[in-house]
Amino acid sequence: MKHWKPWMPAAMAGGAAGIVNGFFGGGGGMVLVPLLMSRCGLDRRRAFANSVAIIFPLCALSAVIYYVRGHLDVLQALPYLIGGLMGGLIGGKVFQKVPVVWLKRAFALLILYGAWRALVG
Repeated sequence: MKHWKPWMPAAMAGGAAGIVNGFFGGGGGMVLVPLLMSRCGLDRRRAFANSVAIIFPLCALSAVIYYVRGHLDVLQALPYLIGGLMGGLIGGKVFQKVPVVWLKRAFALLILYGAWRALVG
C-alpha cells in the first residue's frame, strides 16, 4: 500500500472540495487551491489550474443532483452560464499574463468577499 501514500493528500484535498461543493453548490476551489499548494506541493499557478479541472466535474455532479431534486431551474441559470463561459474564456487567456502576487491578492480578496457575504448577507 506504500504506492498509494503520495495520492492520499490529493484524494483528501479533492474530498474536501467535493464536500464543500456538495454542501454549498460551489466554492470547492476556495478549499482546494490552498490544499493543493500546502498538502500536494503545487505552485500557485498549477494549483489554480488544477483546481479548475477538478472543480468542473464536481460542479457538474452537484448540478445534476440539484436538478434531480428539483432545485435547479436551467432556464433561469442559462444567462449566468453564458456569462460564466465568457468570463472563464477571458480569465483563462489572461491567467498566464497576471503576476502571481496579483493572483494571490485577488484570490484573498475573493475569499474575504465570500466570507463577508456569508456573515452579513
